[in-house]
Amino acid sequence: MLRKRIIPCLDVKDGTVVKGVNFLNLRDMGDPAAHAKFYNDEGADELVILDITASREARKTLLHVVEAVADNLFIPLTVGGGVRSGDDVRTLLNAGADRVSLNTAAVHTPSIISESAERFGTQCVVVAIDARRRSPSAAGWDVHIYGGHENAGLDAVEWARQVEVRGAGEILLTSMDRDGTQEGYDIELLKAITSEVSIPVIASGGAGRLEHFADALLEGGADAVLAASLFHTRTLTISQLREFLNKQGVPVR
Repeated sequence: MLRKRIIPCLDVKDGTVVKGVNFLNLRDMGDPAAHAKFYNDEGADELVILDITASREARKTLLHVVEAVADNLFIPLTVGGGVRSGDDVRTLLNAGADRVSLNTAAVHTPSIISESAERFGTQCVVVAIDARRRSPSAAGWDVHIYGGHENAGLDAVEWARQVEVRGAGEILLTSMDRDGTQEGYDIELLKAITSEVSIPVIASGGAGRLEHFADALLEGGADAVLAASLFHTRTLTISQLREFLNKQGVPVR
């Protein structure tokens, strides 16, 4: 089994780290650069920073935030939000990102996935999929864009297949239904995606206990687990999670 990764995530709005529940009721959680330094020193495998309102506000990612975060890191950094072209991808890579996450732009202009993969390598291209279950009586999940504010009318599993074909190197899969609830990752969603693609999938949305991370990796088939509020509030540390996963027989970095 390949080693799994533990990834804190910084959702940023107006230059500040925020966190909500189901993408709503955001609360201030501090300075991105300070969080980045903490996670770097604590031994996180990677860090993700998402400018969550950039696409909806039709603006680019706040570069000064990315640069400040990158200055505090010696671990890989993935950045997303407001990316609309290959040139935007290049700008973020030049600002210190190792990988760039595409979501709304990938749905509107799928060619940006293949173009970015050709220009910068598949390892630099992450496609974020924000998925919401259709209803208790309807099977499947819909893809949402603009920070979860618009249903794109795409089936999440089919879209995952498409982004792999187009050259994405990784999928960041967030369950909107579980986001911020601490009820556990959506294992059914994870299994539906990981069983259909061969590229790595990062599980996001719902972590509340140590067992949830193991479930996502062992049962859900995820290659990495991402969390925010649990880490930001110091309810759980990277070292505690790594120790627990090792005891569960999950190889982590």
